[in-house]
Amino acid sequence: MKVGLIGAGNMARALARGLDQPVLVADVLADRAAALAAETGGEALDSNAAVAERADLIVLCHKPLQLEAVAESIGGRARAVASILAATPLRDLRAAYPGTPVFRFIPSVAVEVRTGAVGYAEQDGVDAALEAQVLELFGRLGTVVRLPEALMDVAMGLMSTSPAFFAVVAEALTDAGIRHGMPHDTAAELVAGAMAGAAALLTEHDHDTLGLRRTVTSPGGVTAAALAALDRSALRGALHDALDAVLEARVR
Repeated sequence: MKVGLIGAGNMARALARGLDQPVLVADVLADRAAALAAETGGEALDSNAAVAERADLIVLCHKPLQLEAVAESIGGRARAVASILAATPLRDLRAAYPGTPVFRFIPSVAVEVRTGAVGYAEQDGVDAALEAQVLELFGRLGTVVRLPEALMDVAMGLMSTSPAFFAVVAEALTDAGIRHGMPHDTAAELVAGAMAGAAALLTEHDHDTLGLRRTVTSPGGVTAAALAALDRSALRGALHDALDAVLEARVR
């Protein structure tokens, strides 16, 4: 399946690197499109319409507010459309691309290294063979999780924006290590390794967070003391607030 990217920003680059195949690219910044095309062995084209004419599937990687303008520039040439646009429901995609099969995904930047999850909005009435092709393509990027569309924005907060949350946690732990005399690079390496290991264990053990905590936490031990400190600092409440903020911001 020949893929065309409309937009060559951060998420487009992550997708292209994860797909690891030549892609067609169009972007308002020609240099940015050329750089991404060169990286994948693909081709930068001079218009959105040119990408749509040659691609089996175009992936919308532009800003959500550009939905109608980009659709107009494509002018009905798209064979199929996959969107990774935040807070852009299927009804808006169908209105912008009438008569064209559309699919909605929420990935995260982790697709660059083919890890993590990719949210997929379930829908009726789509051609089963085409859907299978598109899901196989996105399945290369991580685990595709089917969701009712009403939960796609929640998925965005849980896994699309959360790498930034995890980066803050990693920064804070690294800084704590530095405060106690650990060299920066050593602290950062230890923290990143610990986070990757914890994620792998959770995946291996059916996402059993309680089981992982119990494995690490001895009664009256250092981990128990640390968890009590996190509770006093209201870490759980802060993460709930972060998801609420994502859902509030999407409707502005």
